[in-house]
Order: sequence, then structure tokens, then C-alpha cells
Amino acid sequence: MDIENLAQVGLMSKYFAQEKPDRVAVRDASSSRTFLELHQNANRLVHALFAKGLKAGDAIAILTSNRCEFVEVVLAALRSGLRLTPVNWHLSNAEADYIIGDCEAKAVFVESRFLDQDWISSSHGDLLYISIGATDTNALDYHSWIAGFTAEEIDFPEHGTFLMYTSGTTGKPKGVLRRGPDIMQPQWEETFCDYAHETDVQLCCGPVYHAAPLYFDIRWPLVSGVEIILLDKWDSEGVLDLIQTHQVTHLHMVPIMFQRLLALPEGVRSKYDVGSLKRVIHGAAPCPRETKRQMIDWLGPVIFEYYSGSEGGAGIVISSEEWLVKPGSVGRIEDPNILKIVDENGERVGPNQDGEILHKVDDQNPFEYFKAPEKTTKQHKGGYFTLGDIGRIDEDGYLFLTGRTAECIISGGVNIYPSEIDQVLSGHPAIADVCTIGIPNKEWGEEVRSVVQLAPDAETSDDLKASILTFASENLSKFKCPRSIDFVDELPRLPSGKIPREKVRAPYWENAESKI
Repeated sequence: MDIENLAQVGLMSKYFAQEKPDRVAVRDASSSRTFLELHQNANRLVHALFAKGLKAGDAIAILTSNRCEFVEVVLAALRSGLRLTPVNWHLSNAEADYIIGDCEAKAVFVESRFLDQDWISSSHGDLLYISIGATDTNALDYHSWIAGFTAEEIDFPEHGTFLMYTSGTTGKPKGVLRRGPDIMQPQWEETFCDYAHETDVQLCCGPVYHAAPLYFDIRWPLVSGVEIILLDKWDSEGVLDLIQTHQVTHLHMVPIMFQRLLALPEGVRSKYDVGSLKRVIHGAAPCPRETKRQMIDWLGPVIFEYYSGSEGGAGIVISSEEWLVKPGSVGRIEDPNILKIVDENGERVGPNQDGEILHKVDDQNPFEYFKAPEKTTKQHKGGYFTLGDIGRIDEDGYLFLTGRTAECIISGGVNIYPSEIDQVLSGHPAIADVCTIGIPNKEWGEEVRSVVQLAPDAETSDDLKASILTFASENLSKFKCPRSIDFVDELPRLPSGKIPREKVRAPYWENAESKI
């Protein structure tokens, strides 16, 4: 069987369905699928969608927790030429509604516990609504619907694409799209993941709607024939139990997960055998050096850090051994063309000089912001783009992140863009002006705080703070809401009228060990 050709059309599961049909391919807290069942259900789903008039190039969306059906939808999209958008289930109805509409979805798969079904079924006209987890008269029931279709191979498989949404630096979230398919080959021996598909097991402990878990915990294991275990909600001791019980070899984490594992009493940690681990991959947020050192001391040299973003990036990786020599680095720049550090004039800086980090745009399959050519043009800077990070490259070519532009807050590995919060809070009648920033938080890295200049007729009080926080909670997702409010007499402004967010942020970071 031609594996390379199967990968080109998203049909690697066909190979594993034949090679090991009865082995478990994916399991969640309440169900599982063998490789044969997973492959057949993906085929049924494609036939079902095509019977409803969808075709290659059309868009679908999914809003579910970490469960087996999510993996089936991913597989179906990858072989049918459909464009899939996973939607963050922590979003408010209005925020999810915007993404479902903006991505031009013709069908949406929704776990019924997350959204008001009447609302979504009435908000998008002819949208095909498929309910997962419960039956509903306004929706197709996922399992009974696909059961009525054949599991036979589809006639003309075509590799699908993903449209991932990232919070906007100004206003609404942006869809990050590559027109060409992101084709992945198996990650077997002597690759980054170094999978042994007969024995290895991947644990997914982050939400699958994020790009990194989708990439590392779902897509790479799927194309490599590796069993996937889906954890729906973080449980520190539960993670250790899963590693021991299922002999987990691979998992992707963010630093807050490291910190929570290390916070377990030594007596609890020592109860579990985690010696099966081969690759613990982390990224998405800066990791405190002492936290990472303790993790390496505990687990051994199995920890690998990467640096990239939803838009792509250099894809730099650093092993435990390298990191112990260059603590704090995110990896070595092997090719100076894939990444550069520039000053305020856009000129390259020398070794050990801080500047803005620019990543090379993929010439073969460049990203664009969906339906926003002006934003795409603004982000591309002479064939490069920025993720908003400040850093330096040392004399040996190792990259260190030293700061971040104030237009992005990373809390617990999640990107939060303060301008969106500012726009919402400015609607409160007592607020004349507002500047939201990230301030240091030992557990989460950063936490959201809004600095407020009040309207002339408003007076500072605890009740007013409570009113503003309540207003935020009614109009923003929980993870975007400020944890606290500070009042100031006047916010600084540039001659252009813009508030210099970095200047507002700076006093909060004066005594911090790190500026990122």
C-alpha cells in the first residue's frame, strides 16, 4: 500500500484499519474506537455530508470537548477536501456565533451541553446542525445519522484543510488559513516524535480546539497509527494515573500543567511509574526555568520545547540536553533565513541584542487571514511576520525570548488580546478610557488587569470595580475577563492619540524575575 499517496489524500487510517483493525485507536472517558471503527465512521460521515449537498472546498465547524467524535470529524475533513474550524467551547454564544458565521460553515457539529441549541439552529439560516451527545428535534443526531450511510471508501478522496481562529489584536478573532493542504507524513522512528506505532500511546490533556493539541496530540498520532487517549478536564493525579495505566509515551503540555504536576506532594508523585514517557513536548507559553529544571530532574531528558504559532513560524525545537547547556533558550537557529531579529528600523541586530522576532513566511503555502487581505498585508513584512515576541540570538545561534509586545497576553498558554477587552469595557457608562494589560502571575505566567480612567462624574469605589467586573463577565468569555481593576487619574497618550500600552504595563513588571 502506497503510504505517501494515502497521506496525500488524508487516508492513512485506511492503512491502519487493515494492519491492526481491532486495536484501539482513540479512547475518551466513556467510549473508544478501534482503527477499523474510526476509519469506517469517518467514511460514513463523509458520505452523510455529501448527501446533504456539501462538497470539497466547503466549510464545517465543530464545537465539542475532547471526545472520540472530534477525531472522527477531523478524519472526515482530511479525506473529503472540506475546511474544518474547531471552535473554542469556552467562548460565549455570541463569540462562537461570530466564528461559525465568519468561517462560512455549512454544517456544525455541537456537543449539546455547550450551546443553546435553539439559539444556534436559528442564528444561521440553512446551517446543518448535528448534535453530539444528545438527541434534539432541531438537529440531526450524530450517531443515528451516520449509521444510515455506507462505510465504503469515498470515490475521490481529497486532502482537507483547517481554518484556525486566533483572537484579534484589534477587534474580532481572525481565521488563519493556508490555501494548500497541510499534509503530514507518519512520524515514525528517527523523526521528531519517534513513534513506534505498534506500542506507543499519545495522551491529549489540552483542549483539542487549540492548534497545538490538534497538531501534536491528534494529527501526528493519527497519521502515525498511534493510540490516542483524550482527557477532557485537567486532573494532575489523574494524568499520572493515565500515564502508568496505559503506558503513555507521548504528550503535549503547557507550563501551567508542569506547575500543577510539581505541586503534587512528593508522596503522590512517587506512587506512579512514568518511566514509559519518551516525548513530553511543551510550548505555547514561556516556561519558568526552575519549573523546567525540576521537570527534567523528575522525568529525565524526555522534555522537548518548540517555538511557533498558529500562523506558522520557524518551528524551532530544543531538547532537554541542549536546554541544560543553554537554560532559557527555545532552540538553535540552524538557518538564519527562517528567523531574524530586527530593531525598530527593521534592520537585523547583532548577537545578544534584543529586537523584534520575525519568522519567514512559508513560500509554498503562506498563511492568510481569512477574508481580511488588509490584515494579511499588514502582518507580512517583506516575506516575514511577527508573533509579537521580543528576543535575542546568542553567539552560538540559540534563541532566547526576552519580552513581548504589549498587544498580547499569554495566560496559562492561552493568547488573549487586550484591545478586544478594551472595546467591551469602554461600553461601561463610568469608563472614559481603559487600557488592559498582562501583569505577572506565578501560576499562570500573566493575568489580565484593566487600568481604567473614569468618566468625570464617576467616583472610585469597590462597588464600581465590582460593577465593571460584572459588566465584563456579561460580555466576555471567562478567560478574557480582567481579574482586577486599577483606577488612574489619567492614562498616558501619544501625540497620535493612542495609549502606549507598554508604558502602562511597565510598572507592574519592574520587580519581576522575567519580563515575559
